[in-house]
Amino acid sequence: MMLKPTLAALLLTCSISALAMESQVNISDIAAEGLKGWQEHDFKGKTQYRVINLNGTPMISAHSDGTASGLYKEIRVDLQETPYLNWQWQIEQPLSGLNEQSKAGDDYSARVYVIMRSGLLPWRTRALNYVWSSGQPAGSDWPNAYTDRARMIAVRSATDRPGRLYSERRNIQEDFQRYFDTRVRYIDVIAIMTDTDNSGRQAHAYYGDIYFSK
Repeated sequence: MMLKPTLAALLLTCSISALAMESQVNISDIAAEGLKGWQEHDFKGKTQYRVINLNGTPMISAHSDGTASGLYKEIRVDLQETPYLNWQWQIEQPLSGLNEQSKAGDDYSARVYVIMRSGLLPWRTRALNYVWSSGQPAGSDWPNAYTDRARMIAVRSATDRPGRLYSERRNIQEDFQRYFDTRVRYIDVIAIMTDTDNSGRQAHAYYGDIYFSK
């Protein structure tokens, strides 16, 4: 005989569901929202961003032809609650032969920014810049060629296989402490960018759903 659930069991189920919802902060839900909520910032020309279906998975396609523009979303995330940033990405080809530590070589097939504001002024920001590097090994890091307020971190490199979808997970709170010696509780902006304005080349990448988790 099937027993009716008790009130305590129902409350427990509701509590577990609520905790599950709180344990993840969605930055993008491509299948349901597409590019809704994302804004674009142009640096030089426009990288073409659109939603496609990649092998059955909704993705953001980014195609750059000597251009540099990024998509960003302003959202305040509490890293005490959800410190891990998760995303998927894939590139068609790496950009070979670039000195990524110079302004002339500051181009990437794919990158994901996490930005923390400590005030209203633009120089009161710090940014972690996770990149698919063409010239540096995975795990290396270096100052951004244009500003010391951003740190470049090679998550993938030219040795990683083009055409393969990779899943990433980073502890943002720990990374701010490591690269800026700063204890950060909140971040304010997430951005993605595929850019080739300095080299004048072409690059094509795909980005999957981005979210924060416990």
